Amino acid sequence: MTCSVLAVFTVSHCFFLTAIMVLYCLILFSTMVGFSFQDGITPKTNAVQALESNSVTLSCNYTTSNTGGSLHWYRQYPRSKPEFLILLYRVKDTEEKDGFVVKHNKTNSHVHLEISSAKVTDS
Repeated sequence: MTCSVLAVFTVSHCFFLTAIMVLYCLILFSTMVGFSFQDGITPKTNAVQALESNSVTLSCNYTTSNTGGSLHWYRQYPRSKPEFLILLYRVKDTEEKDGFVVKHNKTNSHVHLEISSAKVTDS
């Protein structure tokens, strides 16, 4: 799968951090035991830049044969295990938790993750 890299800049120092946010755009579609689905995810851009404390949105298109289930967003730093961020049940259009907002456009198979206040550690 492909992912976007989020670069966050501080006002006093410009850091283009290449620590890959592998799973910011890696949306996992949960599946039921015994079923197999062919899902795909494509980020709208490969890199996003933002000033520290500004909001930033990561957007992806997806394909799935699963009409139910949920969208899971994770973050993973190099040499670290994935960290769960937020869950959106596919019957809902939006979900908010801990400074993250997920917006789901089911008609166009788009999903957006908004980070309300970007930090250097988000890179």
